[in-house]
Amino acid sequence: MDRRSFLKTAAVGSVALGVAREVFAAEKYFPSKVDPSLFETINRAKDPSTKSPLEKSHAPFITAPPKVKAGEPFAVEVRVGENLHPMGPTHWIEFIALNIGNEPAGRIDFQPKGYLSPKATFTVVLPMESAPSGKVTLVANQRCNLHGYWESSLDVSVEA
Repeated sequence: MDRRSFLKTAAVGSVALGVAREVFAAEKYFPSKVDPSLFETINRAKDPSTKSPLEKSHAPFITAPPKVKAGEPFAVEVRVGENLHPMGPTHWIEFIALNIGNEPAGRIDFQPKGYLSPKATFTVVLPMESAPSGKVTLVANQRCNLHGYWESSLDVSVEA
């Protein structure tokens, strides 16, 4: 074998080995198979009264008082799922965000390392101008690295 063909063979072999290593590394660090359809749209619980196991662990669960006074602070807790979402190095929640209608109210970012509880408490103050109809809609969003973007909402009455 001459030098030129040896170098070509060695280069092709090392590229093939590098690609194979990447594939095996991805399977080692991300063993769960991902459903690509979960990343196409915003996911919501189809029927809130009978949620699937995936919906129970991924749809944001909002806890807030049903009625609040305008101008007074109140707490809004957002948990990722009724059954709190597990977090680990291969499956984690990237962030939790809270909106009041279309307006952002807060966001918490999580790191993919460590074992955290994906929940957040936001302190909210609603002026009466924010609820001309007497109610506002709280919208919580979260993103899971394996199961995509999820959203839930909750209506809260605002009294003067």
